[in-house]
Amino acid sequence: MSQTDSRQALRQQIRRQRRTLTRAQQRSAALGLSRQLHQQLWFQRARHIGLYLPMHGEIDPLPALTRYWPADRQLYLPVVTTRPEPAMRMHPWTPGERMLTNSYGIAEPLSIHNQARPLWALDVLMIPLVAFDREGNRLGMGGGFYDRLLATLPGRPQQPLLVGIAHAFQEQPALETAAWDQALETIATEYEVIDCRRRARRQ
Repeated sequence: MSQTDSRQALRQQIRRQRRTLTRAQQRSAALGLSRQLHQQLWFQRARHIGLYLPMHGEIDPLPALTRYWPADRQLYLPVVTTRPEPAMRMHPWTPGERMLTNSYGIAEPLSIHNQARPLWALDVLMIPLVAFDREGNRLGMGGGFYDRLLATLPGRPQQPLLVGIAHAFQEQPALETAAWDQALETIATEYEVIDCRRRARRQ
């Protein structure tokens, strides 16, 4: 089986597994994730946070971000464009505001006329995962939007903390990587926060 085929097979397997989770299991996972994140100093200090709205059984980061809401914290959601080429940018968003649904069926901030915040100017970017390993390697949905977004970071004056968000069962012993894949610095699940940078320094 080719690397492309094996990645796609793994993607389908985990997406099926995520869809079997009950509402109670999803809520429990989201609350567990919230507890883990609130123990992290970098999370407590972050004021500009990029996140996602969960689909297809992805773990929900919102309970973590709406608990003990600091007055000066701003959230950002991805807005996808396809012209002149596929791209994704992070736009300001406030929970409860009206949304638009894009061509992929994903809700986006309605007020996209608000200026997007450059990725490098975020404190934290939460990235949904299909699968991950403890070296920070990630398997995404396959659209490449996050890969293109992360490719804008090299050479910037500052960098956001890149945090993969996933259910614990999405962990793999090791993931095959493609040339364009960018490893993440941190992985957060409902049970733990894995510092992939610390692991890399020990090796």
